[in-house]
Order: sequence, then C-alpha cells, then structure tokens
Amino acid sequence: MDCSAVRSSLSSTTTRETPPWFPSADAEFSRNPVLGAKANAEKYGIKVVHEATYPLSTEDFNPVIDAVAETGSDLLFLCSYLDDSIGLARTIRSHHYRPKMVGGAVIGPQNTAVKTTLGPLLNGFVNYEYWAPVPKMMFPGVQELLNTYQERAADAGVDLLGHYMVPLAYAQMQVITQAVEATGGFNDESLSAYAREETFPTVMGDVRFGVKGEWSEPRVLQIQFQGVSGHGVGQFQNGSRQIVVSPPESSSGELVFPYAEAFAAE
Repeated sequence: MDCSAVRSSLSSTTTRETPPWFPSADAEFSRNPVLGAKANAEKYGIKVVHEATYPLSTEDFNPVIDAVAETGSDLLFLCSYLDDSIGLARTIRSHHYRPKMVGGAVIGPQNTAVKTTLGPLLNGFVNYEYWAPVPKMMFPGVQELLNTYQERAADAGVDLLGHYMVPLAYAQMQVITQAVEATGGFNDESLSAYAREETFPTVMGDVRFGVKGEWSEPRVLQIQFQGVSGHGVGQFQNGSRQIVVSPPESSSGELVFPYAEAFAAE
C-alpha cells in the first residue's frame, strides 16, 4: 500500500501510540500485501500492534473486529477476498469501533457487483485500483474501449463497468502488439530487450518498464469511496464516488479523514 496518504493524514495524530492492525484471510494472495504493508509501516515509523488471519470459510466477522477494537488502533489494513470483503465491510460499519482509516488490499470492491451490493457501506474505505474514471486517467482511447466493452457486458454476463481489468488488460495487449511489430517476431530475448528500452502509448497512458520488468513508476491507485448513496450502478460510472487520493499525479480529490467522517453526512 502507498503510505503517502496515510502518513500525511495521520501526521497530527498519535500514530505511534495507536498503531495499525492487520487482519487477513488465511490464503496465499493475502501474504504479499501484508508484507508490503508491514514494510511501509516500518519505513514511516508506524508500529504494527497486531496481526492475525482468519479462514476463508469465516462467516461471522464480529470476533475479528472485536479483537481489532480491543487494540484501539488508528489504521485497519485489510487483506480480504470477495465474500469476506463483503462480510467485513458490513461488520465494520455496524460495529462501535471507528478506526481513523480502513482499507488497503480489499479484493472485491473493484467489482461492480460488489460495489452495488455494499453501496453506502463502502463510504470511507481506502482501497487499491488500477484505473478509475477520473480526469487525469482519461487517456486516449480508454473511453472508447470501455464504451465498446459495456455495450456487450450485460449479455456476456461479466462485470458491467469493467473499470478494474479492462483498461489494464487491453494495455497489456497493446504493449505486446507494439513489441512484436517492432521486433518482427516472438523471440523472448528480443521482446524483453525492446520492452526495457521503449515507452509504450496505451489506454493506461505511457508505460515504461524497469530492468526487472517492473513498472518504472508506481501505477497502483489508492481510492476512497465517498458519497455512495443507494445501490445503483450508475453512480459508479464516473469518478464522483471513487476519489483518487494517491498518487498525486492521478489524484481527483481530497482524502476524507477520519473514516467516520466519510459517512457522517449520509
């Protein structure tokens, strides 16, 4: 998780006295985000007060959040997946515990069906995305791509909006296409060498890679759900309900802090 928004928002609070707590699903996918969150916490001098896992079969999340509440931590970093993301969101909202920030690596709210299922329960959550329909991310071709996708999505029985994966997947194919055309074939060494040196114009903007194949600049967004009302899908079509708070070059608004303030006006 990019801790810049966390660091700036918690700078005037007692982050060292009331540190973060990491509940995560007992599964492979959650382990790397937890390691990254712990590394960022150490980097910025934020003490981790506790961490625990729960089985994917968990249905009652009250004991999980009860344990978090006992710590009084400011930052609740979740690593959850679909059904447990829904269960945790419902439990957190109904619980008396009010951390200053909630979210992190929650898999599920990127999906339109989960967005519409949870509706206002998402308000205040800060979570990762790869693309969002905000002004700074309306790169050439991306809206046309999504228009075409969304025209077919309902009949195909797939995500109605496609914001999470469609631009990213299409951009990946654009990179491959450009590299194949430039090198004249499918030789792995030639493709790798070309990809390390070139800039690729895509629907995700210009993409460059580092020496190990990583993005040369961080591209994962941190968004906060704000102003979600009801369960209609239309409100998620634009960026008015998912505010990009990090990185700065992609931001579309300000972080609402603390967490409870994001739903106080509902």
